[in-house]
Amino acid sequence: MVETASGKTRRGPGVLVSVLALVAFAILIALGTWQVQRLFWKEALLAAIDERSHAEPRPLGEILAMQVEGEPVEYRRTTVTGRFLNDREQFFFATHEGFSGYYVYTPMERADGSVIFINRGFVGIDFKDPATRPESQPEGEVTVTGLARDTLHRKPSWVVPENDPANNIFYWKDLDGFTENAGLDPARVVDLYVDADDTPNPGGWPVGGVTIISLPNNHLQYAVTWYGLALALAGVFAARFLRRQT
Repeated sequence: MVETASGKTRRGPGVLVSVLALVAFAILIALGTWQVQRLFWKEALLAAIDERSHAEPRPLGEILAMQVEGEPVEYRRTTVTGRFLNDREQFFFATHEGFSGYYVYTPMERADGSVIFINRGFVGIDFKDPATRPESQPEGEVTVTGLARDTLHRKPSWVVPENDPANNIFYWKDLDGFTENAGLDPARVVDLYVDADDTPNPGGWPVGGVTIISLPNNHLQYAVTWYGLALALAGVFAARFLRRQT
């Protein structure tokens, strides 16, 4: 308690209130610091992805060896050679430049018998049927340059619709679903996708180079928010304390 010049006694902030304010302040500072750490991590990740996606392409065999060693392979440039199994295309519902359609995932059989799904790019809804784009069905051995992409084995979110393999329409990139729907032996299928680059395909379809590298990086504004709340709390508590001293 504090006795003022008028002889009145005023109470300062109670012990419990002070302790709670101190705990809240510590939590806010900790959250702000955590977001700063996340900011540094995200910036390093974005720099690494940028470096991988612009490096010289490496043969798929090297990428797969890196994957086995536990090294990150997402967005690494790679080249893969093989024969497209055109009659086993799988279709992932997507939009491109404001138009609805599909990404065409075509299995490619390599010389060693393994199979990898290549995201050859986007086709409009009217071009889902391969008969509407016969020039896009190359025969024989081809080489594709693109970006290695990690696969999915479970639905990423409950808000994503269920895949519709009966109509060959997928709403998430389900490797197991692609494999089963294409009638392939899972033991032969590589646990990796390749997004083809923007090299034009015969006939103009599919449109390659559809990979979007966009990772949100809002950690700075989150850090400012938490630190700002901590500062505001400290200011309110200090003002209340000083007012009661006068």
